[in-house]
Amino acid sequence: MSTSFTLPDAASLGDLRTYLARAARVEDGSVRLIADAGVLAVYTAIMYPLGLLDELPTVLGLRTFSLTQPATIDVVVPLASFQERLRVLGETQDAEHAEGADPTRPTPIEVELPHEVHTVTWAAISPPRGGWVPLPDVSPELLRRAAKSGIAEVADAVPTNSGEAVVRKLRSEVWGRPVPGVEHLPAAAGFAGESLGFLGHDPVRLFETGPWSRLTTSRGHVLVKRRAWTLT
Repeated sequence: MSTSFTLPDAASLGDLRTYLARAARVEDGSVRLIADAGVLAVYTAIMYPLGLLDELPTVLGLRTFSLTQPATIDVVVPLASFQERLRVLGETQDAEHAEGADPTRPTPIEVELPHEVHTVTWAAISPPRGGWVPLPDVSPELLRRAAKSGIAEVADAVPTNSGEAVVRKLRSEVWGRPVPGVEHLPAAAGFAGESLGFLGHDPVRLFETGPWSRLTTSRGHVLVKRRAWTLT
């Protein structure tokens, strides 16, 4: 198992930092890194159930990055520690450019992995790599409206000083509802796409396999595993 990976340039480093910063605003926990065949897959948790009675779907963000060297990785690391390592690397790159390094000449950037964590429940749920069946595209505006409506409803309905159980129950109800016009897709998918900055103006491609749905844009992927009793 590799203990580091190498990004091709500072632009890739910047894209990774931006993605992780957006994910951290939603769920500042851990990130799963899987590298194989010269590609790094970076999974972040947007929401996930905490128990059998929790009706939240599992919703993950995914971005992939090309690597300059082959690496074999499958680890879960603390998001904050990973971000700090990337921040330091970014500052080093900025300093080198300030000293006269050619910014047009790509410089590979090696990233050492933080210490692994082993207690992250959502990371044990692996989306399938194959078998995805294409479905009709989804309007990004539908997903944006579902996200904005849900955010407003949660903000308005949560009483001051509410306990965690009350908040999670409300969030389960709001984000477990289907997106209007796409009845098998929970509103949580729209929240993830909007929060991670994946939604643009182009139609969102939709794929399914078993209990999983995948929303794909040029900016990234949202993966949703529906709860068993919501399957159609």
